[in-house]
Amino acid sequence: MTTWLRKNWGELLFFTAFALVMTTGLRQPVLSTMQRGLLATGLWRATPPARPVEAPSAQFASERTYPLNLPLVTLDGRPANLGQFRGKVVLVNLWASWCPPCLAEMPGLQALYQKVDTSKVAFVLISLDENQNKTRALLKRKHYTMPVFFPTADLPAPFDSPSIPYTVILTPQGRVADRHSGMADYDTPEFKAALEKLAD
Repeated sequence: MTTWLRKNWGELLFFTAFALVMTTGLRQPVLSTMQRGLLATGLWRATPPARPVEAPSAQFASERTYPLNLPLVTLDGRPANLGQFRGKVVLVNLWASWCPPCLAEMPGLQALYQKVDTSKVAFVLISLDENQNKTRALLKRKHYTMPVFFPTADLPAPFDSPSIPYTVILTPQGRVADRHSGMADYDTPEFKAALEKLAD
């Protein structure tokens, strides 16, 4: 037994550490840190959105009415709706504090949020946490300042994704310009430029 331990101590240590991480509260921070490292390689950059092509009649209709109704509530309990962002490009991101890939992309989203012109581009991060206090605690701990909301009803299309993180980019008229499922790095000059171009 002693000989086996001497030969395999490295493997035993690795599997012990792996079991410790996966079965304790270390799982989420360790996995999100590893995934953040993957994002830093540049291989998961978000594809810049493009303006959707609309028929003239559809474009005229979209200027009169905002096609999306998504009731929300702010972090401090005030009612909100996606329609209040009409006239701006909107980046909607579905996430949760228990989701490691969501946490991995949050620093990039925060960095992008600090760079865009918020008079033209709105961020709507929708937390799917059942315990809203976990969301508030995470935002405070990480010093995130992006606008975060909670849904007050079932999410309609195009936001009813089976997985998170999930991001939808909307034109100022409320049309879907792009969607992205899974983690991505949004803090790139190309992505920022594409959002600003959509806003013009």
